[in-house]
Amino acid sequence: MDPVTLRRMSDEVSALLVTRLGAKGTSLEARIASRARALPRKVRRAARVLVSAEAQIGAPKIARQIDPQAVGSAHATCVGYLRPLGVGARLWGGTLQVVATVFFGILLMAAALLILRWITG
Repeated sequence: MDPVTLRRMSDEVSALLVTRLGAKGTSLEARIASRARALPRKVRRAARVLVSAEAQIGAPKIARQIDPQAVGSAHATCVGYLRPLGVGARLWGGTLQVVATVFFGILLMAAALLILRWITG
């Protein structure tokens, strides 16, 4: 695993912990410890994978043993939880859901009326 890529991943998770949850500390490990109770278990485990990979990257022989897929998956888990969904996206999604529900109701009523007219002739 490339040390620059790993550092970028851990910096991104660390910055998201600060902005999203108000984590304290200078390192990723300290920030995880400061907000451990606010993170779900799955996200805590994924963040600890990043911390352990970051600790191993200093030794070249051990760095070759780091599983890049596990680190990438851990990064994706952390970022997926910590990256906020924008207000606009939430509002648009809610609006679409309401419109779809109303449209489906109207479609069902129209189908029921057509069936009723067909039966009564």
